[in-house]
Amino acid sequence: MNLQSIFDAILLGIVEGLTEFIPVSSTGHLLLTTWLLGLDNDPAAKAFWDTFNVLIQFGAILAVVVVYFGRLWRVLLTLPSDPAARRFVASIVVAFLPSALVGVMAYDFIKGVLFNSPQLICIVLIVGGVLLALLDRLDIRPVHRDAMRFPLGVALAVGLFQCLAIVPGVSRSGATIAGALLMRSDKSAAAEFSFFLAIPTMLGAFVLDFYESREILFGANLGLIAIGFVVSFLSALVVVRTLVAFVARHGFMPFAVWRIIVGAVGLAVISTVG
Repeated sequence: MNLQSIFDAILLGIVEGLTEFIPVSSTGHLLLTTWLLGLDNDPAAKAFWDTFNVLIQFGAILAVVVVYFGRLWRVLLTLPSDPAARRFVASIVVAFLPSALVGVMAYDFIKGVLFNSPQLICIVLIVGGVLLALLDRLDIRPVHRDAMRFPLGVALAVGLFQCLAIVPGVSRSGATIAGALLMRSDKSAAAEFSFFLAIPTMLGAFVLDFYESREILFGANLGLIAIGFVVSFLSALVVVRTLVAFVARHGFMPFAVWRIIVGAVGLAVISTVG
């Protein structure tokens, strides 16, 4: 573990923490950053950094647990006696299952094919930005205003939308927020449900990738993952504490514009380098 690799781990941790919960695709940003840093030039190094990018996402998820600890703890305590608590847990499970099945069945394809195309990521960022801008301008009258009271049908629809995020650049949070908005959730509730759904989703991704990549996790590699994990947690903490209020004031248009800019600049850089 040298100074350059520590810098790379810190930078990737910041990118992950700042982008995990906003609809710009944290995976897309991480893969593009990895490519720009030249961390994928060697197959062995690429295998490690791809795994690193998945594992540090759980650091960002812990930020959700910290910020919403009071509400989540109350759900846990009242689960045996409160129907509302049981309904909330059921909605998260229902929303989580589709992507869990797709993730397990398509694991090799996702990491072996989809993670290897910077051009695809940039194109998807641009297309997703345009769609997010259109969605933000739709006059949808919200019916669901409490993320902890989504009907199971709404939760399932959000979970199906989350499956789109197997393609880097789509954005897990973007897909789930879009699904919730189309099911007539208000913007704040859509963002919060995306937070809650991230907990089992990213925990599952963490466990699966940790197991599949256990041979390359040793010594200095574990130290770099620990650094990225902590940095990801701290930077995500800022986003989780501020995102709902930001979305309530500004909507999702700023993120749509950001996606388009990053995708366009990325394609320009790729064409120049190529």
